[in-house]
Amino acid sequence: MTRYRKSEPPGSKFATAEGARRLREELDYLWRVQRPQVTRAVQEAAAQGDRSENAEYIYGKKQLREIDRRVRFLRQRLDGMTVVTRPPDDPSRVFFGAWVRIEDDEGHETEMRIVGPDEIDPARRYVSMDSPLARALMRRRCDDEVTVEVPGGSRTYVITEVRYEAEE
Repeated sequence: MTRYRKSEPPGSKFATAEGARRLREELDYLWRVQRPQVTRAVQEAAAQGDRSENAEYIYGKKQLREIDRRVRFLRQRLDGMTVVTRPPDDPSRVFFGAWVRIEDDEGHETEMRIVGPDEIDPARRYVSMDSPLARALMRRRCDDEVTVEVPGGSRTYVITEVRYEAEE
């Protein structure tokens, strides 16, 4: 058995203005606040002597590696990111940034916003544009019917509303 794992293709490079701002704020916090705090803690732990059995030192170094890994990831994502700040030319169709209301076969309605893969937030009903449901909804209009393959089979939805909100 090998440890090799096929790397997943990177997600789409789109983000809303709000999503890009949140990623920049996270990067800034990690680099200017959290990393200096952890670095100071590691220096203090290193000053205590034997590093091989110093739990604070070992844990601090691990935290630094995790912070550096996240900082590298955020910088790469932000460098190649396309920030979408305006609605599409045809607001009657579903595109990136749309709020979409769908109804299933049983009459249950769900509303969601299609956003970039870095902005997924189930609590706010933000769905990645790379998800099967969002891909099925793209370029559709109100009253269009879409079928999505889910683990339990396939589900059919009807689009009942498409709207775009202006970015702040």
